[in-house]
Amino acid sequence: MLKTCSICGIVHDFNKICHSKRYKKTTDNSLFRSTSQWTAKSKEIRARDKFLCQVCLTKKYGTEYEFNHKSLEVHHIVPLSVDYDKRLDDTNLITLCRFHHEMADNGAINIEELKDLVSNSPLLKK
Repeated sequence: MLKTCSICGIVHDFNKICHSKRYKKTTDNSLFRSTSQWTAKSKEIRARDKFLCQVCLTKKYGTEYEFNHKSLEVHHIVPLSVDYDKRLDDTNLITLCRFHHEMADNGAINIEELKDLVSNSPLLKK
């Protein structure tokens, strides 16, 4: 299983011990993710999305379970590095499983499709 290394920031095997001399740089983005503001917003977005991966609900992109509630993460549709001001914007945040989050980060899932999921999801209608 692959994971992002906490030492070098590169994705490699979960069981590999990293001997890299490169260390992740501390950035505004990484500092933001450790704030209470982000923790609270992340919980709010997961609740808004009914604790389900919003891409799995569409049954696209290699979905195994339509109602996936495992390994959930909150994804910034427009990345923090592109527009830091949207870091807490509800319309820029979506709940994804780890698999679909990685696909979204790598560009395999279109940004416009993720925006449509946030604005048109029947689960999000109050």
